[in-house]
Amino acid sequence: MSSGSHRDSEPIRVGVLTAQPFVRAGLKQLLSEVNLIITVETSTVDEAVLLMSQQQCDVAIVDPDSDDITLHAITQLLEGSVPRVLVLTAVTDPKVHRHAFTLGALGVVQKDQPPETLIRAIRAIHAGDAWLERVQTADLLSAIQRRRDPEQVKIDSLTKREREVIALVGQGLNGVTIGERLFISEATVRNHLTSILGKLGLANRYELAVYAFRRGLVDFRVTPPVSATESPRDTRAGVRRAFGS
Repeated sequence: MSSGSHRDSEPIRVGVLTAQPFVRAGLKQLLSEVNLIITVETSTVDEAVLLMSQQQCDVAIVDPDSDDITLHAITQLLEGSVPRVLVLTAVTDPKVHRHAFTLGALGVVQKDQPPETLIRAIRAIHAGDAWLERVQTADLLSAIQRRRDPEQVKIDSLTKREREVIALVGQGLNGVTIGERLFISEATVRNHLTSILGKLGLANRYELAVYAFRRGLVDFRVTPPVSATESPRDTRAGVRRAFGS
């Protein structure tokens, strides 16, 4: 038998870091049945770093669903010579998953997935592959694409208030009406517009209105409410003026 085959037959050594005893017990029962063996189980990050390094764990499972264990445990374990980290969590927020990968995790498995998913993820990571579920893959690719798009970088620099101003400019409203809608002065609206035009590299309100339409920053499916000083006809005319139609 070759040395490679011998390694393939050896159980994968798994370390578990979780504050939940029932998670440790469940994992121990599940993994022992499929040639995966838990060599370290602990509820503290410091102990996990020490013991998993000493036991030469192949894969560390980190459960960050408690106040005592955060995603930063990933970095600490990797610095402590644990080669691969898999996150097991009940959190569904894609931003949290993305952050886990940023910190060095090779996979994220949600706790509501079938047990077979976790087993496949552990084996994939042990083999040197990343484990990405379909939704996670789409989200990560989208994030990468957004970073590559220079215009999206500009848009991401806008504040919430600036986005609100852009949406109203895109609806063809003037500075006075925008101020009324947002309960700010016309001078403040002008200041916001100056900042917006600078960030987006645009020359004037007309270019901003066209840009807002093309980049999806204004939703024309929503009919803007009419203020006390503005009639529906004024609003429609403003939109036509903004787009030169």
